[in-house]
Amino acid sequence: MLELQNINKIFGQFTPNENHALKNINLKINQGDFITIIGSNGAGKSTLYNIIAGTYAPTNGEIFLLGDPPHALRKITKQPEYKRAKFIGRIFQNPLLGTAGKLSLEDNMLLASYKGIRSLKINLNDKKREEFRERISVLGMNLEHRLKDNVELFSGGQRQALTLLMAVMSNPQILLLDEHTAALDPSNAAKVMELTEKFAREYNLTVLMITHNIHQAIASGNRLLMMDGGEIIIDIPKEKKEKLSVGDLLNWFKEIKHKDLDNDRILLG
Repeated sequence: MLELQNINKIFGQFTPNENHALKNINLKINQGDFITIIGSNGAGKSTLYNIIAGTYAPTNGEIFLLGDPPHALRKITKQPEYKRAKFIGRIFQNPLLGTAGKLSLEDNMLLASYKGIRSLKINLNDKKREEFRERISVLGMNLEHRLKDNVELFSGGQRQALTLLMAVMSNPQILLLDEHTAALDPSNAAKVMELTEKFAREYNLTVLMITHNIHQAIASGNRLLMMDGGEIIIDIPKEKKEKLSVGDLLNWFKEIKHKDLDNDRILLG
């Protein structure tokens, strides 16, 4: 589905403030993978996402995406972010970023359903509203009865669940989740995570999910990456992940880095 070859990202290159944020990243992502990504602040997680999404260009290296014809990889290294947005969805930690608060729920849904379609002839009719009600009812938040309400009236949990639904509606080839439950209270975080796993299964989504919660990273998905110092230091496949414990992960980190993982946010998350 996606392949990164020898990706490096250096900020402020050849200056006193040079920061080698990504170091020789080689990563193959398969169709249907649900990959959790964990690491301390500064490990390179968000930079990796920005490279995949096209927000940043790599200093060197190449990026390939499964394209047309099927099973053929095409180079997207220099493709701008707005073009990649047609096939790469992204949900951020802030639940306000994924929806237009000043627009009604039905208008937000309409925009999501027409993402990538080159037409200004967008019609909202009773048939479309009924389709939206049916889709929204899956969230289990009674939002299907509030199509006319502006989204700014909804809670953070409701908006993040809606953002997730809208992202799925746009049929992304890859969905990037950037700590998308971290800003929510425990109840809403659990609900959004439940919906995430449900949509991933039902739509065979290819998902990358950054989390600071080591328990969530182990419990979710079929593959786990740990990053540190701009490198992927651990890549755990499904068969090993199913038997993985927190202790195992901490021991592997210590063996590789010759130090203990002492990030409280990860350990207590």
